[in-house]
Amino acid sequence: MRETIFAYIKKKYKISPEYPWAKYDTNAVFRHSDNKKWFALVMSVEKDKLGLSDSGYVDVINLKIDDMMFRDILIQKEGILPAYHMNKQHWITVLLDGTVDEAEVYDLIDTSFVATASKKKKEKIRPPKEWLIPANPKFYDIEHAFDNEEIINWKQSSSIKVGDTIYIYVTAPVSAILYKCKAVEVDIPYNYEDKNLTITTAMKIKLLRKYDYEQFTFDRLKDEYGIYAVRGPRGVPNSLSHELNL
Repeated sequence: MRETIFAYIKKKYKISPEYPWAKYDTNAVFRHSDNKKWFALVMSVEKDKLGLSDSGYVDVINLKIDDMMFRDILIQKEGILPAYHMNKQHWITVLLDGTVDEAEVYDLIDTSFVATASKKKKEKIRPPKEWLIPANPKFYDIEHAFDNEEIINWKQSSSIKVGDTIYIYVTAPVSAILYKCKAVEVDIPYNYEDKNLTITTAMKIKLLRKYDYEQFTFDRLKDEYGIYAVRGPRGVPNSLSHELNL
């Protein structure tokens, strides 16, 4: 399984193994190209050092698991152990002898890759998110912005990426969520400035749905979902997300 794992990492992440120990020249490290952190360590280890009953050596891979509850569940499975020679609170050792299904090993490699990634890379590879952003009708006629266009330019927060869902909350006197959109292009250089607004980076957002004025009012957001202000991009509570997607 060692070679198939090396091929998987090479194909998906374009990363080759490093062999930093002359004494243990078959032990291979995989690390991120930017922050140089390890996300996988493949070793050949004596079975008795892992608490296994039979003798000889077995190939293993050490992987990082940030979620301690998930880690505790994993180490109850056959073929997955507390990490050998690494921090047992955050790393696991997975046997590469066929005990653990190959597809599950790949999933755990992906989990470790994300857990050890730089902040910038984590943001890039994270799954799509939902955002609630404000629009002030005194400065921009958002209520008519989509009259003739399905896709419009909008000021971008650096945290938003393509595929994210954006709910637009129109401030007073409307005070309600009116639009559901999707970010279809981001990081567009933009140069706009007036006394109320400065834009240096824009994104393109596509209209997906329009809500009635009375559906998601500020009073409802406050009373039912604990949202007391929308002054900038913020995440959407699960309960509100469910209602917005009905």
